[in-house]
Amino acid sequence: MTVEDLLFFAKQHIHSDHAKILIAELLNCNPLELLNYLEKRIPEEKVELLKREIKALEENTPLQYVLGNVNFYGNKFYVDERVLIPRFETEELVENTIKYINRFFTEPVDIIDLGCGSGVIGLTLEKKVSTKTVDLVDISSSALEVARKNCGNLNSNANIIQSDMFSAVNKKYDVIISNPPYIKTNEEIEDIVKENEPSIALYAGEDGLDCYKKILENIKEHIKEKSLIAFEIGMRQANDIQKLVNKYLPDSKTEVKKDMSGKDRMFFIFFGIN
Repeated sequence: MTVEDLLFFAKQHIHSDHAKILIAELLNCNPLELLNYLEKRIPEEKVELLKREIKALEENTPLQYVLGNVNFYGNKFYVDERVLIPRFETEELVENTIKYINRFFTEPVDIIDLGCGSGVIGLTLEKKVSTKTVDLVDISSSALEVARKNCGNLNSNANIIQSDMFSAVNKKYDVIISNPPYIKTNEEIEDIVKENEPSIALYAGEDGLDCYKKILENIKEHIKEKSLIAFEIGMRQANDIQKLVNKYLPDSKTEVKKDMSGKDRMFFIFFGIN
């Protein structure tokens, strides 16, 4: 079959954009370049692979799991059903964190990524700012296998630590960052998310605050004289997280930033930073 034949076949079964992405992945090219390859013949084994991928999409498997990768802040990361699929909002968290690190720190920083999943946050920061150490922490051993794979793919020196937030961590950090589970246990979410992505990476108790509580109740043992703490949050959680900060880190300053959709999405805590 030619690329043109495959495009016609795929578009009969799945969204046109998904068809282009899958076929471009087979050819190792940009989807925008497919017009240059319409007459190219595709080996039978790749045709069969494409058919399996189309079937998976028809069965409501997320595109990122079908591809086995996701583009995040300019790098390609391996993902599968053991980890949450990184979202654009998390890129916004990373973007703002990079700006704050560059503004407030003149020396290389120690960074911890709590609930790291695939490792996209910590590994991106390692590439974009000057670091002494980067620690990738998750309670899930299977998620850490994915993070370890991404470390290898990106030639990272990050440390992999299995821990329930700070429970197995004995160190202080300049930057503490987390996109933890923050969905309420009884909250309705999209079927494609609920049926495919790991529940341990989604849900955080009746109020969705369990992970923030775990982090903040132990935060003083892990911050330096000057530290930045960065959270991704649910769009209605800023006030509740502020109450936790007032309880556990009353001498800090805070800032809530909205995502591109205009929803509260990032919560920054500045300790010892003026």
